[in-house]
Amino acid sequence: MRLLPTSYQAIQAAEWRLFSAYYDDWRNVLKTDNRPLLARLADSNGIRIGTIGGHFLHTAQTGLGTTDLLFWAALQFGRWGTLDHRAAALDVEAGIQPPIVKRLKPWARVGYTYGSGDSNSNDGTHGTFFQIFPTPRQFARFPFYNMMNNEDLFGMLTLRPRARLALKHEFHFLRLASQTDLWYLGGGPFQPWTFGYQGRPSNNSRDLANLYDVSADYAFTTRVSMTLYWGYAVGHTVISSIYPQNKNGSLGFIEFNIKL
Repeated sequence: MRLLPTSYQAIQAAEWRLFSAYYDDWRNVLKTDNRPLLARLADSNGIRIGTIGGHFLHTAQTGLGTTDLLFWAALQFGRWGTLDHRAAALDVEAGIQPPIVKRLKPWARVGYTYGSGDSNSNDGTHGTFFQIFPTPRQFARFPFYNMMNNEDLFGMLTLRPRARLALKHEFHFLRLASQTDLWYLGGGPFQPWTFGYQGRPSNNSRDLANLYDVSADYAFTTRVSMTLYWGYAVGHTVISSIYPQNKNGSLGFIEFNIKL
């Protein structure tokens, strides 16, 4: 944490953080990547990936309201079976809480997230960002995408008409980072007998989908809360080439959370 000079502490605050992680996967399971099946079947070597990165967060009180800026980035290196692994990801976000309609407490945000893809399946290097153990429903509550070979341009609006109630609308314009890589899905290696990620062919396209969703979160008490969610995805070329008769999809759920 870096504090600004005393005269500015009342209107500005900033935080930065560095992190690192090491992932070692020795399971003899079929890896999901853009190599031909025979090449993947012949590769029984493990995965060893180091990740280094950091974030910077800044907030300020301005005449337009409370503004915030977030920058997050990560680099990866190591081995992906018999391949060298070199990948990267970044996230840039900005938000504002304008002093209008104070009863609703609006918070508008825009952002861009990028997870690298592999541009050449035959060059001896694996370039797809590996998300390790993600929490997909926290950041993608309609989890048909993740940060692997993905670009996400998004906007969101949050309203808080009551102290216990939060209403949110989000829009995501989703594309693949590389048209020669796969469309990746899945929540990570949580089982010893499966890789944890699936991949579908891009068919030489990058346009994945537009996602529109709405949600309501209500806290009954400090320990009991409820979430209502509905999302609608309009499939683009990547999805329509796989599902030509039904390229769109929707997901809705009601969730209760109890903290013991």
